[in-house]
Amino acid sequence: MLKKIKETTGYLQSRVEMMPEIGVVLGTGLGGFADTMEITHEIPYTEIPNFPVSTVDGHQGKLIFGHAGGKEVVAMQGRFHYYEGYEMEQIVFPIRVMRQLGIRYLFLSNASGGVNPDFQIGDLMIITDHINLLPNPLIGKHEPEFGSRFPDMGVTYDPELIRRAGKIAEDLKIPVKKGIYTATTGPTYETPAEYRYFRIIGSDAVGMSTVPETIVAHQMGVKCFAVSIITDLGVPGEIKTITHESVQEVAAVSGEKMSLLLLRLFETL
Repeated sequence: MLKKIKETTGYLQSRVEMMPEIGVVLGTGLGGFADTMEITHEIPYTEIPNFPVSTVDGHQGKLIFGHAGGKEVVAMQGRFHYYEGYEMEQIVFPIRVMRQLGIRYLFLSNASGGVNPDFQIGDLMIITDHINLLPNPLIGKHEPEFGSRFPDMGVTYDPELIRRAGKIAEDLKIPVKKGIYTATTGPTYETPAEYRYFRIIGSDAVGMSTVPETIVAHQMGVKCFAVSIITDLGVPGEIKTITHESVQEVAAVSGEKMSLLLLRLFETL
């Protein structure tokens, strides 16, 4: 895998004269963040050696290089999920490549279901911790170049970035929540019993991504910050039929607030 990572990194470096400081992963319905960037290069995943291909509607499948918030940025417009049939090492492959390209910060976004009764559809939730119910992406052969075989996960989401984001949101009068995100395999949305279970074990929101990328970034010493957009509610009395289309619609609307928050946060780095 390390050989493939270096091969892919070399290809991208031959195409793009940039050492990005920030990596961004854009989830379902959140590809609009790219509109806020000063784009210098757009490379479809299909052109990148060893890259998986996004198969989910709402994930455009492009690696975008450019500037945002005064920083050099590489953004994934579309991510990969376990439910698409990919192995964990494929899902986190782009994050490994981003680190080789030079990123020191990783910003992740997703659309998720809220199980905290204080949440409303359209809320932004800054992730402060996670519960991983997916296979761990570090299972398998260990590459010492990536970092510790047994990384400590006591402080996975950077407290200083969380503090700054809270202050920025307050200044911009953007309401934000903070909470714990639980990652599941999908692709089914949750049953009412599962929603209750997730709340009992300490979840505020549940989704199908983000945690594998965060784990490998954290292992490699990259500072992580993540935001969920609450696109549906798994709260007794508030559970309604969900479709992928409805999730995308809510994410697209609230994505504008998320984009502004991220841009201002970039400016503080």
